[in-house]
Amino acid sequence: MTAMASSGTAVVSLPADDQILITREFDAPRHLVFKAWTTPELVKRWWSGKRGGVTLAEIDLREGGAWRYVMNAHGGGEVAFHGEYREIVPNERLVFSWGAAGGWPPLDPEQPDDSPLVTVTMDRSEGGTELTVNVVIPPTVSAESMPEGWFGHIRNGWQDTVDRLASSLAGAPAR
Repeated sequence: MTAMASSGTAVVSLPADDQILITREFDAPRHLVFKAWTTPELVKRWWSGKRGGVTLAEIDLREGGAWRYVMNAHGGGEVAFHGEYREIVPNERLVFSWGAAGGWPPLDPEQPDDSPLVTVTMDRSEGGTELTVNVVIPPTVSAESMPEGWFGHIRNGWQDTVDRLASSLAGAPAR
């Protein structure tokens, strides 16, 4: 599948029916991009994109460790995201499950481990770091069960999120 047009700086595509792929270049070294993904006080600066503010970021950075972010969304309401780290390669790769309170995406209660799986890869590039975020939707989630406009919501949310991540990295020291 081809890339989807967007107004942000990331390229968001649907390479398969069960997959969302986000790529973006950052003018920052990999270790700083990794640190931004794995340090609670840094996650609070960018995770919510333009949709609110992160009030809580908990990270148990180890394989099998949990993560949880809570944000106050603009327009009211609190949204909690959570998951478990499956793989950690410092400065290169994070693999984790991803869910949200309230059951989005709607998951099958008979399948205890049917959360989307996210793989974040940080590759060296000429300008600094190429970030790739690959979200794989589990087979227990059918297209019919997804809310109206789900791809647009995901595309815009990730666009805002990685743009805000870039802004938070802009003034970071290179150490």
